[in-house]
Amino acid sequence: MNRRDFFGLSSAGAAVLLTGLHPACADDPQAPTPAAAFVPHAPLASPEKGVEPFTPTELVRIKRQYEYDLYEDFLPFMDKFVVDREYGSFMCAADRDGTRLSTDKSAWFTGRGIWVYSYLYNNLTHDPKHLEIARKAVEFILRAKPEGDGLWPTAFTREGEPKGAPDARTYGDLFIASGLAEYSAASGEPRFWDEAKGILLKCQRLYDRPDFAPEIVNDYRLPGVAPLPGARVQGVWFCTLSLATTLLAHRPDAEVTAVAARCIDAIMDRHWNPEYGLTNEILEHDFSRPKNGLARFVYTGHCIETAWMVMEEALRRKDKRLFDTAAARLRRYIEVSWDDVYGGVFRSLNDVEANAWFTDKVLWAQEEALIGTLMAAEHAGSAWARGWFVRMYNYVHDKWPLARYGFALWDVATDRKVTFVRHASRIENFHHPRHLMVNLLASTRLAGRGGRLSRVFG
Repeated sequence: MNRRDFFGLSSAGAAVLLTGLHPACADDPQAPTPAAAFVPHAPLASPEKGVEPFTPTELVRIKRQYEYDLYEDFLPFMDKFVVDREYGSFMCAADRDGTRLSTDKSAWFTGRGIWVYSYLYNNLTHDPKHLEIARKAVEFILRAKPEGDGLWPTAFTREGEPKGAPDARTYGDLFIASGLAEYSAASGEPRFWDEAKGILLKCQRLYDRPDFAPEIVNDYRLPGVAPLPGARVQGVWFCTLSLATTLLAHRPDAEVTAVAARCIDAIMDRHWNPEYGLTNEILEHDFSRPKNGLARFVYTGHCIETAWMVMEEALRRKDKRLFDTAAARLRRYIEVSWDDVYGGVFRSLNDVEANAWFTDKVLWAQEEALIGTLMAAEHAGSAWARGWFVRMYNYVHDKWPLARYGFALWDVATDRKVTFVRHASRIENFHHPRHLMVNLLASTRLAGRGGRLSRVFG
């Protein structure tokens, strides 16, 4: 079936299409890949009473939209401009039209890209070319494997020579390990699972040091925050949990199970602040609340992302109580961070008491909400989740795709109003395709069941 036929436009609808072509793309076969003809998004109808399940027709529309966004928009651009078939890995420093701004490569984006193409192969396409992209990226990153408890550098030349200092926060290693764990299943080679487990345990050892990554607090760009050695950080916990869940999805292991349980305890109990019903992003090494403004800091984007990862682990465990608790918190995070004026969620509540926010918008926070709400709708039948999914789905498709401006892909980071800016400096190779793939699978399952609730919890 031709994916371009998915929308089933009438002749009248086709007559109002905008071409969406970049002027330079008309006759030049080497010109950047333009967006496909711009189709104005047809919004989903909001539930009238807030209780109706998705209809089969709605689910088919959602599924087809995800297929289009993944197969027709994202992957062709990546194939043409970002995937490095010569040396392996991904050159993500590019403008909206694919113009390359640098050939340097990131450890983060390499590990993330390995996961994306391995997951794509395992769950959706079984296409050898996707496995080959992952394989070459694995070879690229393993050539720079550090010794002992060393960490991968942050950046490389195109050919693979290290350029950056080690990533003391361990994020780079955790992303690489996630990629290796998923690639192990794709390739059928257990040694990559073992490699990923080794990285997981190494990162836990480093995280438990009292001098762990003092500068990690600078990631949040909060004014006047001093370095905090040994900080406990929600971002590290959820990356560790996601890696553990990926490993356990492919092989049972007592040590990895213990790490996952530790992450759940930290996220759901230690970082949870019952005073205002939100999660503190950063705690002291001993899990006490900081004595400064960090005690009032809630990184709402991470809260939303973490909630669905806890829900995912609950699904693996078949733990309905944990799933329901995480889903209820997801709802709370979305409701607190929703922008009632312009739509979308804010990513950072810098001071709960002062109600001080960063009001910029990032795509990943919107997409994490879409993953979590569809997950809650599929496995718990939550009416609130369906309502929030529809609201966010309509907002995102109305504001973030770049087709109306003549480009492929979606915007990544912008102001509160999602104002278009002609140039950008990075192609997003992880959160966006993860959202598209995870929700394509979810909508396919839901459509196959006619909208009925899953039976994961019996």
